[in-house]
Amino acid sequence: MKTQMETDLRLESSLWVGNKRYLAVLTGWHLKWTEADKKNRDKKAVSVPVAEVVGVEEGRVEVLPHKSVEDTDRDFTVFYVKRSNSRTSSGLLWRLGRTQFTCPSRVLRDQWTKHLRTALKTHSPLRPHRLLVFINPFGGKKKGRQIYHSLVAPVFELAGISSHVIVTERANQARDHLLKKDLTGFDGVVCVGGDGMLSEVLQGVIGRTQQEAGLCENDPAVTLQPCPLHIGIIPAGSTDCVCYATVGVIDPVTSALHVVIGDSQPLDVCSVHHGPGQVRYSVSLVGYGFYGDVLAESEKHRWMGPFRYGYSGAVVFLSNRSYRGTVQYLPADPLMSSPRDKTRCLSGCGVCAKSTERLFTNSSDSGSLYSSNSGPFSKDSEDEWVSVDGRFKSVSLTCMSSSCAKSPLGLSPSAHLADGTGDLILVWDTNPLGFLAFLYRHTTAQDQFDLPFVEVHRVKAVRFALAGGGEEAEDSEGLRGAVDGGDGGDGAYVENGSIAGSQQHLAAGANGQTMTCEDKTMSPFTCGLCCRKAPAVSVWNCDGEILPSPEICCRIHGQLVRLYARGIEDGTFLKDCTEERDECNRTCIPPR
Repeated sequence: MKTQMETDLRLESSLWVGNKRYLAVLTGWHLKWTEADKKNRDKKAVSVPVAEVVGVEEGRVEVLPHKSVEDTDRDFTVFYVKRSNSRTSSGLLWRLGRTQFTCPSRVLRDQWTKHLRTALKTHSPLRPHRLLVFINPFGGKKKGRQIYHSLVAPVFELAGISSHVIVTERANQARDHLLKKDLTGFDGVVCVGGDGMLSEVLQGVIGRTQQEAGLCENDPAVTLQPCPLHIGIIPAGSTDCVCYATVGVIDPVTSALHVVIGDSQPLDVCSVHHGPGQVRYSVSLVGYGFYGDVLAESEKHRWMGPFRYGYSGAVVFLSNRSYRGTVQYLPADPLMSSPRDKTRCLSGCGVCAKSTERLFTNSSDSGSLYSSNSGPFSKDSEDEWVSVDGRFKSVSLTCMSSSCAKSPLGLSPSAHLADGTGDLILVWDTNPLGFLAFLYRHTTAQDQFDLPFVEVHRVKAVRFALAGGGEEAEDSEGLRGAVDGGDGGDGAYVENGSIAGSQQHLAAGANGQTMTCEDKTMSPFTCGLCCRKAPAVSVWNCDGEILPSPEICCRIHGQLVRLYARGIEDGTFLKDCTEERDECNRTCIPPR
């Protein structure tokens, strides 16, 4: 039975597209046009969800690659989302589809444009109207400005979105602006750049939200407040890992269209407490050992551009370093999901949907994810912690698959975006060929966890400490002077970082289960090509930023932020009804 709103918005008439006559029908939810002068089996029909209509303009209008307008009395142009398969990834590319309609009269043209715009307002209440845009002109190939002004801004303008654009001139400018300036009237924040730019925006948006809520974000036991501002990512960096893992493709137009239609993808965030009163937020990788060393090495070769990562990776691999430490983790509910269950987090993920119910079921609103006494650092949960001690090639924690173009399945292929957990990957000390096999499997479809020296656990929180007070402690004291703060140039982290004063120092004989793995460790080995003495302590790589303090405490905050995205749309399962025959019985997947 049709609702009164659908009846009021319904419009049906004969329109012309080029030299062909179509029967066009607008209902409350779809715009569909079907060829009118052919037999049933030859009729071509196009159906577009109203929620995926980007804009409606009078006349004959083009937007991309260049805007042109031919003002005519009886024509109007509809712009909408049009999908196509990507040759380089499993996700779907979104393109700006365009169809020009000709009406018998101007009165009918005005009627169509009015009804379409009313339908957009009715069925797309979450679309942004005003955005704060940060552009990093130095990231990736330094094309951030060009990408925004040539590909993104025209789409925003078409959708009626006003934007306040800031081109950053220094590191952490976006973070500082979000923490201090008036954000009244903005529906979301868009960053044009790479993962480093997104990290800045995350620090600012989350920090601002906790300030306004009166919460101490430096306390790992505090449950953080979800952020009201949505975040959009326009990829213009070197790897764009977060964009790839949440959208499935690296394409500025696709990401801009997700922003325009107001898609909303919740995202887990890991708070990383690495010193007295110091916290950073991560959504992709917190890595110690190999990944920390690669980042630290790459900082010495910034003049090489993006090539420095491959070069640094080779140098660190040949050094064959491993580090001793104690890892404690709080396991997640194994009945919910497993990092080895071979599932993928796609658009409409059932695991994330169930987690939403679990996280919000006992709260009157979305402001409280957990009860105040159920956090991972409460006294009741202390006995649930598991402790492992040994020598590791790498210790990694990720809240998502962390996939990218070079590693299509990512660090943890079955990780979920919004289930309130992270995947802890422990790579024990092994021979160089074994570790090379582990790294190589990231570029293929092989299971990188199916190796005897690799463990993976789904967790809610992680703590890491140095295993002893000898050589490791001495090296950690000298580490603060050797690290310059990473990409963001955060000298404060070096100056204020203190191992001895860390609130997350793990006392000897901590409560919970303890497992020693001396049998899994191997004697240190120094490659002849990199024969300098290997340090006893590594650094942490937190989404591309160096944390010099080796002792950290991490907590996963479920669905703390929301992105303008909807997860990866898999072309295998997506039933795209953009073009269909009249007898087609397929059902279009509605936007979430």
